[in-house]
Amino acid sequence: MAATLERVRGETTVTAEMVGKRLDALVSELAGVTRSAAVRLIESGAVTLDGKPAQKNARPTVGECLLWELPPAEPTEAIPQDISLEIVYEDADIVVVNKSVGMVVHPAAGNPDGTLVNALLYHCGGSLSGIGGVIRPGIVHRIDKDTSGLLVVAKNDAAHLALAEEIKEHRVSRVYTAIAVGNFREDEGTVDAPIGRHPTDRKRMAVIRNERVRSREAVTHWRVLARAEAEGSRFSLVRCELETGRTHQIRVHLSSIGHPLLGDVVYGGGRTNFEMHHRALISGQCLHAGKLTLTHPRTGERMTFTAPPPQNLREVIRILFGNTVAFADET
Repeated sequence: MAATLERVRGETTVTAEMVGKRLDALVSELAGVTRSAAVRLIESGAVTLDGKPAQKNARPTVGECLLWELPPAEPTEAIPQDISLEIVYEDADIVVVNKSVGMVVHPAAGNPDGTLVNALLYHCGGSLSGIGGVIRPGIVHRIDKDTSGLLVVAKNDAAHLALAEEIKEHRVSRVYTAIAVGNFREDEGTVDAPIGRHPTDRKRMAVIRNERVRSREAVTHWRVLARAEAEGSRFSLVRCELETGRTHQIRVHLSSIGHPLLGDVVYGGGRTNFEMHHRALISGQCLHAGKLTLTHPRTGERMTFTAPPPQNLREVIRILFGNTVAFADET
């Protein structure tokens, strides 16, 4: 089965926060690729500053226009790789995996292998739904590279179709634990705001209210579990439940109401003093998919799976909020 993938282009205007960084480091951060991949992009002429090719050790200045173009992933079958997985549940139809931070779900530009799909192909012996194509076999829904937690994978086409329909009809419950920057005025609420591709930065998503710009309905329900103040900033431990499942949904929605996630440099929650002093514990946004409820595609049984946050995130929660707070998967 052939896979058709498009080039991904990104554009941003250099801000004061970016000044002083080498171009390869900045492109790596903005484009979501490794440092070595960023160097290859720059050397191939796929990165420009104010329309001119730049050197990898260039240090952009405020106001310059930085553009980059990522090549499409090769449309070839993902290869099985012996990569450790935490399997929460498995039968003949589905696999529920607790994905680790840093693991990409499926091959894409900058991440041709080492993904969850590569690991699943090895683990399942090739027994995955083909509906997702050669790049995304079995993948019904995704979570971000730096988000940990639960997702369900289909082992056959019938299971894939049933799960996809259930997600479309909002019958799959996905609950996350998040650490947000700032103190919420209310104890709970809902963000009902459409999400689409950012108009100038194609690697980001944004709340889009312009009817002429493509966007999709997105609804996130949130509830504050605990509040804290540390090193000059306030933080909130938040339970988030998705009604829809758009790319970067929780990150975009909470940022849109003034509460980006701790560690999320893309949407404004990075570089707090607390993060600077706890770099060893924080790798990207502090977000964990801890509870997943679905209807089994064959038996019709309603099933709930839970997974606690990874050790580093549990330690951040302990430092900020103490030992007595509940995680979202426990509430």
